[in-house]
Amino acid sequence: MTRTRVPHRATPSASRGPRPPVANAEIARLFREQADLLEIEGANPFRVRAYRTAARTVETQAEPVAALARTAPARLDDLPGIGQDLAGKIVEIARTGRLAALEATERRMPKGLTELLRIPPLGPRKARLLFEELGIHSRADLAKAVRAGRLVGLAGFGPATIARLQRSLGAGAGEETRVPLATAAQYGEALLAWLRELEGIDQLTIAGSYRRRRETVGDLDLLVSARDSEAVIARFLAFPGREEILAQGGTRAALRLRSGLQVDLRVLAPESYGAGLYYFTGSKAHNVALRTIARQQGLKLNEYGVWRGTRRIAGRTEEEVVRALGLPLIPPELREDRGEIDAARAGRLPVLVEPRELRGDLQSHTTGSDGRNSLREMAEAAEALGYAYLAVTDHTPAVRVAGGLDRAGFRRQRRAIDAWNAAGHRVTLLAGAEVDILRDGSLDLDDETLAGLDLVVVSVHSALGLSRSEQTRRVLRALAHPSVDILGHPTARLIGRRPAIELDLEAVFRTAEARGVILEVNAQPDRLDLDDVAVRAALEHGVRLAISTDAHSTAELELMGWGVGQARRGWATREAVVNTRSLAALRALLHQGRA
Repeated sequence: MTRTRVPHRATPSASRGPRPPVANAEIARLFREQADLLEIEGANPFRVRAYRTAARTVETQAEPVAALARTAPARLDDLPGIGQDLAGKIVEIARTGRLAALEATERRMPKGLTELLRIPPLGPRKARLLFEELGIHSRADLAKAVRAGRLVGLAGFGPATIARLQRSLGAGAGEETRVPLATAAQYGEALLAWLRELEGIDQLTIAGSYRRRRETVGDLDLLVSARDSEAVIARFLAFPGREEILAQGGTRAALRLRSGLQVDLRVLAPESYGAGLYYFTGSKAHNVALRTIARQQGLKLNEYGVWRGTRRIAGRTEEEVVRALGLPLIPPELREDRGEIDAARAGRLPVLVEPRELRGDLQSHTTGSDGRNSLREMAEAAEALGYAYLAVTDHTPAVRVAGGLDRAGFRRQRRAIDAWNAAGHRVTLLAGAEVDILRDGSLDLDDETLAGLDLVVVSVHSALGLSRSEQTRRVLRALAHPSVDILGHPTARLIGRRPAIELDLEAVFRTAEARGVILEVNAQPDRLDLDDVAVRAALEHGVRLAISTDAHSTAELELMGWGVGQARRGWATREAVVNTRSLAALRALLHQGRA
């Protein structure tokens, strides 16, 4: 394959069709980078916050905001946190793919300073401190300073932070940058839409860790079934969101997008597409195990098919490929070599939960605390999704930044919920709360109020640095409370930004099973908590799960699919997930029903 870094001149067939809308994730990235640089620069905090709010609003919209900017720019003002100025910047990005204000800010900053923002656990404040106090403005500067011990004694850089920096700097020496799954999806879908404009494409799929629904992906693998590979590659290389062309050849090409994400394209003949899709979806370990099975049967398995000698006996579909090896089709999410092949041989593969089987959402927030939509708006959005029920679980007072409700606030909200339910709407609202687990394991709401709620979610939001034994005691005490129904985002992690709390999950699973407490699989793309390994371990302990969006807006109610993907990776079935049940069956599992 010939390598090149020169811009590709699109052929007429390659450039046919409209420019695809800029992905929401790309607009959010530009806004977030602007916010980070402005914070380092010491800009007005309200200006910084406006960019961050806009980034979150844009990235959680179900539809491309750039398309709205083209067709109805006046409607951008209706989005929460988007005023006239930011609406104009969205229009600019939609038209050009760039943000002039960000480029101007970058020109004012020392070259390389933005590198620091991509190194956990640094954020804008710590990056600014390093620059102002030590003159550090690049990854290389930071590595030298850490080695020389110059960070010792610097405010905010204790031993734990420095140790984490050392790990991050060491990992960065040869480790790929991974992108959250939901972010990669927006770029991937834009590419698929671009390629579908080309005639002659039979099949088109994003494979790799993306199709296995790993929580982060290193790159995107696009597989295309088409006879005219040259036309497909020309169209691919003409993608408007590209930063540079990394490689191109007869049936393969690679791009780096402006976001930094690399995309690899492979064009396969129809008779090999299923084999290629299976090969480029499975993990390396899964594929090695499958090739071993093929060899044991006197066959050869590769990305072009299953071969007996020089004759291809399968390859057109994935089902055809595995059937030739005597196996049923293994769901993509399970192809990690974690026992799925033995289960397939023994006929014990689980029937995994499907998104369409979920009948409600068990964690959501309104303007009662830190949500961006009213109770009525959230209820109407849940109704539009076809849900039978929605739990409204606003925060309690301990989460100060969320403006949580107190006892009187929950009574007022209960009256509003009762009024909604009495009006005979299709979706039933459950009066709930997301209650903070305090440092000693007690709950941030009185027992009488807790007992009167339909559903109680408890979560850790503070004192995240407690030792394993302290944190475990804290959580176990909370789970012992008779009103607790669900442990929300159990490890409190934020992917790529904050590690999981130190917690004895085995003890949590045992207690949850004994007490009838449900564990949440939080569908927020930066949480996906529990992770897939913990999901499977919880199921092995007999624990029930709830897949919830933790939605803070009507748009976030549509994040459920990411949580379903995580649950499927953990081998979760419909029976294991409580919000696949009817409302009556769900109520029987909650604290009032247990009582």
